[in-house]
Amino acid sequence: MTSHALLQAFKATKPAFGAWITLPGALNARVVAQSSPHLSWVMIDCEHGLTSLNPGAAESIQAITGLGSNAPSALVRIPATGFSQSTSWQIKYALDAGARGVLVPMISTAEKAKEVVSDSRFPPGGRRGFGSPFTHGHWGITAAEYLKAANDHVIVMIQIETKEGVDNVEQIAAVDGIDVLFIGPYDLSLCLGYPPPSPDPHPDVEVVIQNILKAAHSKGKKCAIYCTSGKQSLKRSQEGFDMINVTSDSGAMAESLASNLAAAVGGESQTGFRY
Repeated sequence: MTSHALLQAFKATKPAFGAWITLPGALNARVVAQSSPHLSWVMIDCEHGLTSLNPGAAESIQAITGLGSNAPSALVRIPATGFSQSTSWQIKYALDAGARGVLVPMISTAEKAKEVVSDSRFPPGGRRGFGSPFTHGHWGITAAEYLKAANDHVIVMIQIETKEGVDNVEQIAAVDGIDVLFIGPYDLSLCLGYPPPSPDPHPDVEVVIQNILKAAHSKGKKCAIYCTSGKQSLKRSQEGFDMINVTSDSGAMAESLASNLAAAVGGESQTGFRY
């Protein structure tokens, strides 16, 4: 079986750092995946990013898993939100593409969380259908081996980023089969009536974030959060977050271009490309 760095980090109880893939294309995904030995996972964003769920996610996953034992875990965020009834088929597409984990945005109730679990697990643990001739190949195993291994190795993640989700976080965290509660600080801030982080959340939102972390850990679940810098990610790891996004492909590229061009003209780069 191909490597699963995120699951290994979880078992070792050490912070798992990752990167967000917003730009499309297998070559872009491969460049991100091989960028650092500290990278445990990459998230192919089919919600706000430009990669299509099918066949774009599958092509990017193939490029990532092709790195062999050095590959980070390839994860997919599906486009549908918790306000939609159309998450089932999108979870199927993401997992059939070979994803090692699936992230479902805007989960607000325990009932919806249970549905996500059911759609992510083969019977008897759920209702996921089997039939893709490609999935097991991405994992480097046979179809029979994939059927036996998938339920224990696919990581099921749901995002807490709505007021209703915050109100129900204890019940959501208690749902059997949910592996990770993933905090989306931008939509969470907006849904609670605060401006988005710049770069850190409003103090009132920070209180909510810490409560979500406590709720997840109290129910034996991992807690993840989206950050935009290494400095911010270090702080979150020291707070006890298990899974932390450090940067994105587009963000890192823009930051590097701004920094190097500023150095070339003898100035200092600043956020927003102001020198």
